[in-house]
Amino acid sequence: MTLPLSQIPVAILAGGLATRLRPITGKIPKSLVPVAGKPFLAHQLKLLHARGIRRAVLCIGYLGEMIQRDFGGEAFGVKLDYSFDGPKLLGTGGAIKRALPLLGEEFFVLYGDSYLPVEYAPVAEFFHRSGKSGLMTVYRNEGKYDTSNVVFRDGEIILYDKKIRSPEMRHIDYGLSLFKSPVFEQFPADAQFDLADLMQKLVREKQLAGYEVVERFYEIGSPAGLAELETLLQSKSS
Repeated sequence: MTLPLSQIPVAILAGGLATRLRPITGKIPKSLVPVAGKPFLAHQLKLLHARGIRRAVLCIGYLGEMIQRDFGGEAFGVKLDYSFDGPKLLGTGGAIKRALPLLGEEFFVLYGDSYLPVEYAPVAEFFHRSGKSGLMTVYRNEGKYDTSNVVFRDGEIILYDKKIRSPEMRHIDYGLSLFKSPVFEQFPADAQFDLADLMQKLVREKQLAGYEVVERFYEIGSPAGLAELETLLQSKSS
């Protein structure tokens, strides 16, 4: 049964050190970097609400208290919970594992620096029809916006690797995924691991569905990406 989007939370991975955006992120976390006159997280939450999402869990670490102070328990119609990394960095996978009590049985995952103008409902419906444990959205990137890292063929993810590149890689991990929580049970509590490790395992087990999107992604992980998104959002507000 497909849950309504209002019942599927989104885990936002917002605990990174954002070293590529220094000195901007020397005193504020990436989520609070100003874009078109507002903190980036404000744009993310407005977009999530417009897509039907009503609950988000922010996985935070570096300067995360500032995010909690500025956004509180609800913003832009989205209820907010917070999961802190704790004394050590847990990686993207470890941060989600720690947040599982707040996330429940099924949830989206979104990177804290991604602005993704995609509809969420078709992704959730495809995931449920697939019967698999996880889903990755992919975009036919051809190396244009970032380095392609996915071989996607005949509707299936054949290979995913962020470190070892293959000439066959035409697609890229778009930045939005969906999981059933039991897939994280194999990892010990407070273990440091990346979401990519879990995704690669699911690919090998043929348990990672692939959903191709046609809308390009935007990100603020680099100064160039930040400038590009600033231009996009300024043009929308003018």
